[in-house]
Amino acid sequence: MLFVASFLSVPIEIVALFGSLVLLFWRWYHLKINPIDILKKTPWQIFIFVFSMYIIVFGLNNAGLGDMLVTICAPIKYQPLFYSNFIIGTMMTLLSNLFNNHPALMIETMVLTELGLNAITLKSVYLASIVGSDIGSLLLPIGTLASLIWMQILRKNHIDIKWKDYLKVSLIVIPPTIILTLFLLFAWIELIFK
Repeated sequence: MLFVASFLSVPIEIVALFGSLVLLFWRWYHLKINPIDILKKTPWQIFIFVFSMYIIVFGLNNAGLGDMLVTICAPIKYQPLFYSNFIIGTMMTLLSNLFNNHPALMIETMVLTELGLNAITLKSVYLASIVGSDIGSLLLPIGTLASLIWMQILRKNHIDIKWKDYLKVSLIVIPPTIILTLFLLFAWIELIFK
């Protein structure tokens, strides 16, 4: 549906809204579950947490965090693409676990556009920032909204996963996955674009 909509220049938010309404109607019609129960079951405190993180990130950006990150990232203009990818991917992993991945990606996008990078480097480090934001954010449960919701659902069903148990797995799985993904990203950019 998204592919067809993109060819017809239909905005993605319209497609998402339409798809959500279709799923809600199907659930209501076939499963006989009223859509109102979604409002009752939604973990609103998690959304409030993430919204608060957006406000904090915007405040920090206005207080100079963005400028500080631009200064820290400025040397990547002169580094080989391999190092640039790893620097940005690692930075995004740290920021995502500190602020949650979406607010962190938002500030990192503002930083990357300020650096004045050439087109290939900009695309490559932006993809590296997505790797850090999507994979690296799984290092801690607060890194993604999905992890927070997942832990909330588990807690409601009396399945208690402690942070210690989560970290036992994530600290083993996530770092090698990020390293391998960033290496494959670099190899793909070198193979296709250079």
